[in-house]
Amino acid sequence: MEILSSIPSHLLQCEKRICVIGAGAGGLAALKVISDSTYFKSGKWSVVAYETRNKLGGVWLPAPPVVDAFNAPITPLYDSLTTNLPHPIMAYTSYSFPNETPLFPSAHVVQTYLESYAAYFNLVPLIKFGTTVLDARWESTQWTVTLSDGAHSAYDHLIIANGHYHLPRIPEVPGLADWMNNGRASHSAWYRKPNFLGDKILVVGDGPSGQDIAAEMCTVSSVVVHAVTVPGAVTNDAGNLIRRGRPIELKANGQVVFDDGTTEDDIDHCILATGFHMHFPFLEGASMINKDTPPDFPPFPPGELYNSTYHVFPLAKHLFPLQTRYPISSLAFMGLIFRVAPFPLMEAQAHAIVRAFADPSSLDPIAEAVDIITRADKIRRAGASTSLDIAKAWFRFDREDQWNYRDALYQFAQGTGSETPLIKVTEWEKELYDLKVELKSGWKDLEKSGDSSEWLRDVGKNGVQDWVGLMYRVVDYARSRKNLLGRL
Repeated sequence: MEILSSIPSHLLQCEKRICVIGAGAGGLAALKVISDSTYFKSGKWSVVAYETRNKLGGVWLPAPPVVDAFNAPITPLYDSLTTNLPHPIMAYTSYSFPNETPLFPSAHVVQTYLESYAAYFNLVPLIKFGTTVLDARWESTQWTVTLSDGAHSAYDHLIIANGHYHLPRIPEVPGLADWMNNGRASHSAWYRKPNFLGDKILVVGDGPSGQDIAAEMCTVSSVVVHAVTVPGAVTNDAGNLIRRGRPIELKANGQVVFDDGTTEDDIDHCILATGFHMHFPFLEGASMINKDTPPDFPPFPPGELYNSTYHVFPLAKHLFPLQTRYPISSLAFMGLIFRVAPFPLMEAQAHAIVRAFADPSSLDPIAEAVDIITRADKIRRAGASTSLDIAKAWFRFDREDQWNYRDALYQFAQGTGSETPLIKVTEWEKELYDLKVELKSGWKDLEKSGDSSEWLRDVGKNGVQDWVGLMYRVVDYARSRKNLLGRL
């Protein structure tokens, strides 16, 4: 019991009840790390996850689109979705995908992987399925949680891992509301496969789903206009795909006006791949969170927590609410950062959460406030001029941010008597993450040619280095094909 004896006795004596909201990738990471801890194994900590659906997996678990245009499907998963990252970079640090798994697996493969992760670490007994958290409020010394079955339970800590891909974000564009009401516009949350919606389709949004949907709709529509919302993202037209900038008006006669003054006529339908709101309805009943953009210069710590729908503010270590209504370490938000390698990042967050729950004094509010102010200044220097601009950029990490953040989480998780290994992001992860576009292009070519199975033969049997070697070979293959096509 060397590890047990290295943990201060006063921390081991403290009993804690922990509630996890959601059993997707974040909730599973939380359950795994908590159940691995000595606090849990000694019987001092207990944990339960509440999951609305009847299976784990979160966004990766398919759900049919609903007919009701005003109530979004429980997941926006479309049929052809594959990962945007190769799975050796995307996987939990503690658990690899199976040998010979395609580098960019389908959603079904990822769902199977999450089920396997939960089974391997015996997490399913810790999950209560078919149960929704309706309300969570801090009352004196604990969180009172109200459940959809009518039960009320008390917890010392909450971990919020309910995801942020459910409530569609509909941009405020003149004329769009009328198009939505008339069935001429829909959000990508309802999209599953390329059905014919007219000869000329507008797809708004330059993220991965917008790119995928625009490409797929080209197979069933005569013309697809792909409108991108990020300045400078417009590229050349290709085939029956026309690229335009941000739409600023949708007219009743089917004409769409763009921010550069150009127009497109006779648009039959508009698909909005414009993202989702961060949404925590169970915190709103007792005003545990303020649904507003925070002021430019709030006092630190502010009296309340803000949800701008683009970010939650202010969070120490992007996890813990730095406010005065309830203890900072009593609540943690997981997985809010996007366009990162998600699973290993959430596993690192879970380790940091265990440290803070076990020893609340490990969080230094002054140091955390300085970090938050520093990040706000960095975002302003990058061009953000308003509170809303800052909110939109807050969880969008640049090239080095996610690696530094992950390393810092593991460093923080060390603490006194920690069981957490000091894990650092490897150089190959950094390099190959930057090459993800070339990797996916090369892998798609190999799948089209039918050669991908041969490339995968026996890969993984010798561990992660098999995958690293394969990814570098795919990059070389993609570059050689590009050079060859450039000479034709």
